[in-house]
Amino acid sequence: MKGLTRTGKKINSGIGKAIGEYKLIEDGDKILVAVSGGKDSLTLLTLLKEIQRWAPVKYELVAAHVKADFACGSAHTGALADILERMGVEYTFRDVKVIDEKGETTCFWCSWTRRKALFEIADELGCNKVALGHHKDDIVETMLMNLFYNGEISAMNPRQELFRGRIVIIRPLCYVEEGLVRKFAEENGFPDKLRGCPFGEDSKRNHVKDIIRQTERKTPGLNVKTNIFQSLKRIKTDYIDLK
Repeated sequence: MKGLTRTGKKINSGIGKAIGEYKLIEDGDKILVAVSGGKDSLTLLTLLKEIQRWAPVKYELVAAHVKADFACGSAHTGALADILERMGVEYTFRDVKVIDEKGETTCFWCSWTRRKALFEIADELGCNKVALGHHKDDIVETMLMNLFYNGEISAMNPRQELFRGRIVIIRPLCYVEEGLVRKFAEENGFPDKLRGCPFGEDSKRNHVKDIIRQTERKTPGLNVKTNIFQSLKRIKTDYIDLK
């Protein structure tokens, strides 16, 4: 990369804030970056590699792509390999089976199987952290989806320890909005996605996106996504005791 654009610098600022606030990256970390082939994960990998050049702490990066056995664009893994090789990043691909004997699968089972494979790869390669490309929009939308459809208040943590801390999930893009990621991906010629997931057009998530967009249109100047994100840190327990 010849140098970061203004967009890249803005995203880097958000990543830096997340790293500092949640201690996402520490000296000696070996980080497995989950790469789907889409704009979010490729942006994350690119900027973590850029930060690696000048960061005061030393860490390693390995990219991993988990390929399922159903119609999810697996034929495009060659293009993804080309991108990763141009980046100069060590990478590994893993095939998983998600289709049952009836030739069917579900979004939950596919996601669970992919995540399990990532943890296995991390363990095999000695990675103590797994970086996922979820950005602020993903976190906010997940929070509202759980509120509307599951009757609970929960979201995605920027840092989440698993297996008694043996593996830590990190989300360095947690302060970065999707619009910035999309712009950076366009500037760098990244594909929007290299796989077409049958579950990709989630009607519930799209409904939540529409609610956020409509609220923003009706209240110009109000950063709705930031307010929802910040609300997760400002829970007033004195006013929600419903025992």
